Amino acid sequence: MIRTCMIAAASAAILTLSPTAFAQQPGQYGNSVEAKAMLEKAVAAVKADKTKAVDMFNKGEGGFLDRDLYVFCSNNSDGKIVALGNTNAKQLLGTDVRNLKDTSGKVYGPEIYAAAQKPEGTVTEISGYMFSKPGADSKPVSKVSFVTKAGDLGCGVGYYK
Repeated sequence: MIRTCMIAAASAAILTLSPTAFAQQPGQYGNSVEAKAMLEKAVAAVKADKTKAVDMFNKGEGGFLDRDLYVFCSNNSDGKIVALGNTNAKQLLGTDVRNLKDTSGKVYGPEIYAAAQKPEGTVTEISGYMFSKPGADSKPVSKVSFVTKAGDLGCGVGYYK
């Protein structure tokens, strides 16, 4: 009888604590809160040392590539993409962000460029476009990005729906 009660109590404790333990583990994919947090971290890195930050973004180092979350940046002057953590899209480095369009033909690059022109501290949400996840097959999925000005760069982090 005592053994049965102890087993029941232990089982109840495990079931009670399980949701808490599972809630603390990151999901398979990034979300909006994590994307915004990475963007804040990226802005701080650019302000501290732009050259080092861009290098880390491109290499996915320093916590700037987390599952399907990554940083992208372009020059505010000419729109040239200078940082892109997505391993499936490295060919876009050096191109003008304003020319970006998704596989359905939706032009979304001008929205990213315009968001980067707003005053520092203003974060703009860009949504409704398709893009390939890093490291996955190249099938595009719906994406939402947060973009802001960071010095003379426009930087963003997006999450996939």
